[in-house]
This record gives sequence, C-alpha cells and structure tokens, in this order.
Amino acid sequence: MTQKLISRTKFSGLLMALSSAIFWGISGTCAQFLFEKKSIDPSWLVTWRMILAGIILVVFSLTQEKRNTFLIWKKPSSAIQLLLFGLLGMVAVQYTYFYSISLSNAATATILQYIGPVFVLAYFAFKNRKWPILAEFGALFLALAGTFLLVTHGSLTELVISEEALIWGILSALALAFYTIQPVGLLRLFSPAAVTGWGMLIGGVSFSLLTQPWYVSGVWDWQTVAAMGYIVMFGTVLAFYFFLRSVTLIGATTASLLCSVEPLAAALTAVIWLGVSFVGMDWLGTFFILQTVVLLTLSKEKSGH
Repeated sequence: MTQKLISRTKFSGLLMALSSAIFWGISGTCAQFLFEKKSIDPSWLVTWRMILAGIILVVFSLTQEKRNTFLIWKKPSSAIQLLLFGLLGMVAVQYTYFYSISLSNAATATILQYIGPVFVLAYFAFKNRKWPILAEFGALFLALAGTFLLVTHGSLTELVISEEALIWGILSALALAFYTIQPVGLLRLFSPAAVTGWGMLIGGVSFSLLTQPWYVSGVWDWQTVAAMGYIVMFGTVLAFYFFLRSVTLIGATTASLLCSVEPLAAALTAVIWLGVSFVGMDWLGTFFILQTVVLLTLSKEKSGH
C-alpha cells in the first residue's frame, strides 16, 4: 500500500513537472500568435501579464500563509531586494523574452533563453574564483555549438535570424540568469508565490508607467482573449504552481530536467500551429542547448550544491 502511494505521488510529480513545461512552452507560441496575427504590442502584453498574474499569485499566497505574504515588506533589506527583483529581474526577463519572440519566433526565443544557466555558471565561477569542472566546460561548448547551429544553420557567413533577434535572445538569457540569482536570499526566507507574485506586481505596475497599457491596440476577438487568458492562467499561474508542487514531490533535479521539455513544446506548437520553419539544424541546435541543462543539473546534483 505504501509503495503504491509513493508511486502515485511520484507519477503526480512527474505529470506536474511536464505540464508546467508544456504550459510555459505553449504560452510562448500564444504570444507569437498575438504579435503576428492580432498585432498586439509586446510591451502591452508583458505589462498586463505581470499585473494580472501578480495579483493572482499574491492572492494565492494570502490563502496559503497570510503573515508570510506581508512580512516581506516589514524588513527594509527584504523590501529593497524585492523592489530590485521586480524592477530589474522580472521586467527584464519578461520583456526581453517576449520582444525576442516578436523579432523571431517562439521556438528560437525560448531556446536562446535556455542559454541562461551557462551565464549563471560563469557568474558563480567568477564569484568563487573557481574553474568550472569538465562537465561544466562541456555544457559551455554545447551551448555555443547549439547557438551557432540555431542562428546560422552551420554557415560561417550568414545568420538565419536577424542580428536584432539574436541580440535580444542573448539579452533574454542574461536576464534569466539575473532573475535566477538575484532573489535567492528572498526565497530562503519567504514563499516562492509571495516573492514571484509581488515581483510581478511591482514589475507590471512600474512598467505600465512607460507602456501606458490602458491604451489598447490590435485586433480583439475571442481568439485574442483566449490566447491572453492562456498566457496568464496556464502559462504563468498554473505553470508556476505545478512546477513548485512537482519540486516537493520528485525533487528539484528531476523537476528541472523535465522542464527541459519547454523549448520542445514551444517548437512543436510553433511549427504545427503557426507554420514556423524549423529544419534539421534547428533541431540539432536545440538538442545541444538542452543538453547543457542536463549536464549542469546533473553536475550540480553530484556536487551537492
């Protein structure tokens, strides 16, 4: 009976981790659909995504642990870190990713963002004055090789995406690295729902001063509403909740590895739904970049960090 319960719990964790990755991947394709077919501005989408998802996550945090949700504001050091996370981390990771999609496609933008862990590796190697181990050097090589194949298809003379799309894709990866590193101290003290919810709300409200999201443009119909609703509910709130829940059920290492499905979900839905061209070199580059996540995750688990 106990063994059956453990198996059921593990299966639930695996299913939640995979679901979160698929939800995230499809949300990128929904964003591409809104940009290409409905003329929605990336800045407008990013602003409302952060505001709406932020409100939902803060409310969710309040239902789970009311005291913890507001305690984060009572310590000046925590409040400052949270403001930095919202203003610099959240806005940067959201805007660079969605703007990268608008310049290329959901598949390419998502895969380029997955170079982020390599920048995290470089940061800690520099901070700790410690050379990366062999597996980490391997991950760096695979990231470079995968990026090269993805943006050139093996050509030494031309890019298959625009220079602007490549630059914003790399900026998205850098933003993801900062987003990963900066709130670590907060996450040791407060719940992920509270930190992420407040971060999104801060980011969304502050970004709205620049984007003026009350001015609505683009084509609005049931498809626009459905895609927007998916991005907020499935691609943000449920994906976030399922991932955190899966970590408690199957562990961070397994959950992180399963989340490598995200770029594949983005690529497949972009190809099938929006007709994005994704050739052999793109798939090979994707495979190389995903292997960096596998190598770095397993290396981290082995070293016990």
